[in-house]
Amino acid sequence: MAASPGRRPTSRTRSRLKSANPVQGASVKGESETSRRHVYGRTRGKALKPRQANLMETLFPGVSISFGEGTLDPRSLFGEVKEVWLEVGFGGGEHLAHQAETHPDTGIMGCEPFLNGVAKLVSEIDLRGLSNVRILNDDARFLLERLAPVSLDRVFILYPDPWPKKRHNKRRFVNPETLGFLAKALKPGGELRFASDIPDYIAWTLAHVSRFNREEGETFFWTAESPVDWRTPYEGWPGTRYEAKAIREGRTPCYLSFRRI
Repeated sequence: MAASPGRRPTSRTRSRLKSANPVQGASVKGESETSRRHVYGRTRGKALKPRQANLMETLFPGVSISFGEGTLDPRSLFGEVKEVWLEVGFGGGEHLAHQAETHPDTGIMGCEPFLNGVAKLVSEIDLRGLSNVRILNDDARFLLERLAPVSLDRVFILYPDPWPKKRHNKRRFVNPETLGFLAKALKPGGELRFASDIPDYIAWTLAHVSRFNREEGETFFWTAESPVDWRTPYEGWPGTRYEAKAIREGRTPCYLSFRRI
């Protein structure tokens, strides 16, 4: 069952680019081969530490998202919240945990198929005493297709797997299908944030958004007015371990923001 509205997790805490236009040279081929019924890559890594394993048994069931065949209103997962946000593929959960702690009046859902990443976020929920986080241990597309229309205020897609080999590009999360899900779920004025350090994926994303707008009508407005806008981290950005690694290795992060029209 989905987490009960307003229920506090049961745990021991219950007593907290470069200056050129990055769209240049992008390709929009291959999306017809996309399959949202298959999770690519590993979903499990090293064995969980004893504390993590215990929290996955005791705390995780209270914050996990499950749904039936009908539409899911994400507000039903929380108590009284001002907004509902979603992070797609939250990795180790450091960004999501930071946002949840900084915005306690916002309900935040996170999707991550990798069990070890989920366990790390569950540990952060326990350590920080967070009551406004809900988790789907699966591909975000399973959730997006069930969400009620205009139910999200913000979506984060941060450093997604770039699938750099051309034959694997079709596995990228950004494609016409997922853009359609996001267009339906985001409220007018809602925000889609996409960050990456891979120029080809940045260009791919801008090209797909542009194509979606042409084919489906103006839906996503890219808010950048100058290169400094996509070179500058988002307000309140905590950084991530992956981002720090990319910078150490000489790659330049890009921060795109789109407003739902």
